[in-house]
Amino acid sequence: MKYNYVLFDADETLFRFDILAGMTRMFKAYNVDFSQDDYIHYQKTNKQLWVDYQNGTISADYLQVTRFNEWASKLNVPAKELNDAFLDSMAQICEPLPGAIELLNKLKPNARLGIITNGFARLQTVRLEHTGLKDMFEWLVISELVGIAKPNKAIFEHTFELMGNPDKSEILMVGDTAASDILGGNNAGIDTCWLQHPGEQLADGIKPTYTVASLNQLQALLEL
Repeated sequence: MKYNYVLFDADETLFRFDILAGMTRMFKAYNVDFSQDDYIHYQKTNKQLWVDYQNGTISADYLQVTRFNEWASKLNVPAKELNDAFLDSMAQICEPLPGAIELLNKLKPNARLGIITNGFARLQTVRLEHTGLKDMFEWLVISELVGIAKPNKAIFEHTFELMGNPDKSEILMVGDTAASDILGGNNAGIDTCWLQHPGEQLADGIKPTYTVASLNQLQALLEL
């Protein structure tokens, strides 16, 4: 195999991240029947906050609290409590994407594996325990704890240091979000594989080394 190190994004690369299902489950505890319209309204705020976070203009704490401010006012509950409840709900419903476990089992004897995620610490470790995948990864790098988010090359350089600074030609980054995973890999000077979900397009200037539509395709590409 060409790569001795494979780094993965987490949400929608290895794990399903069904926000609507997680919020529906979470809000039941507050006697709220969370609707599709509620979800669309929430995402108008949430998506822009994620862009700002990836651009380094807001912090992880600011994102997590601000996205629930409106509901906090409605329910008279602290926004941080709602955010924590949401992350706990997402951890409980989390399942690996199709082909993820097979791919990791095939990769493990041939490469050293890690995760670089812009997701939040409260979710990541619980989810790895819940799915039984914790022992697959030698490195779990969480932007919230590092203080830098993808696509900033500094979070990749931090990861490379943890890895012992191997030759960059030996490292592959796999992710579904071109603007963070692939652009970040481009910025860091490593090869990338874009997991392209239906309807997603590349922005100008972002160039994956490989593009696949499924993790099974990635397994075949790596000749495992």
